[in-house]
Amino acid sequence: MDVQRAQEITNSSTMANVTYNGKRIYIEHVDQQNGSTTIHPLDEPNNKQSVSVSSLVEH
Repeated sequence: MDVQRAQEITNSSTMANVTYNGKRIYIEHVDQQNGSTTIHPLDEPNNKQSVSVSSLVEH
C-alpha cells in the first residue's frame, strides 16, 4: 500500500479490509513524511504498533 491510499482509508467513514502480516487491522494514524502508520488489530484495540505503510495489504 502507498501513503496516499492509507491516508484515504483513514479519512474514510467506510471500513476497509486491510491486513498486516495476515491479520485484519485498523489504521489509526498515517505519518506521510516517514511513510509509517499507527495500527491495531481489529480484535486488540490496545495493541497499537507503528509499521511501514508498505507492509499493509488492502484486499
